[in-house]
Amino acid sequence: MIGRLAGTLIEKTPPQLLLDVAGVGYELEVPMSTFYELPEPGESVVLVVHMVVREDAQLLYGFATRQERTLFRLLLKVSGVGAKVGLAILSTMATADFVLAVDRQDIATLVRIPGIGKKTAERLVLEMRDKLAAMPAELAAIPEQESTAEAATEGEKNVVALVTGGPRSQAIDALVALGYKAAEATRMVERAVPPAKAGDFTVEDIIRAALQTTVKS
Repeated sequence: MIGRLAGTLIEKTPPQLLLDVAGVGYELEVPMSTFYELPEPGESVVLVVHMVVREDAQLLYGFATRQERTLFRLLLKVSGVGAKVGLAILSTMATADFVLAVDRQDIATLVRIPGIGKKTAERLVLEMRDKLAAMPAELAAIPEQESTAEAATEGEKNVVALVTGGPRSQAIDALVALGYKAAEATRMVERAVPPAKAGDFTVEDIIRAALQTTVKS
């Protein structure tokens, strides 16, 4: 099984990327929290990896930190939560915010994540509370005051996506890839970044703003 990859970033189209490792190109899907931290194409990157082997495919999911991968693996053990929903959760909320939402049984926040209805949110709270109670040390050490906004770093402002179309269009496509319906993704982007101001934002800025607006609304 592949647990870590270190190589050269070839291209990235949220939430996917292509990584060259010793001449072999690996396709991975990553949450937006990791995507924000990626360097520009042509530069080196190291990711911890979760590998899923199916009859018809071998899928790789990359993460900037072991903390993210640990939570992703815990989420996959919850009934009704697959890899796509797991990535959507990590893309929408900081790890600390998710832990806090589960602890407070905040169903209203969880149902705003694509792919999570009320029953799935209730199941997440029920099953994840038990899992988080016995969680690994790196998750247990998360301070309550950490939030999605506070977790943002200056490096998030400097990433460049190799995609076609304008920034708002690219952001909508990325949100659809994360599980949002096209109409909903469009509303999220319009609410977060008015068309007149779109030129002042990168694709990643728009995605992050749209996701934060959804969770806080």
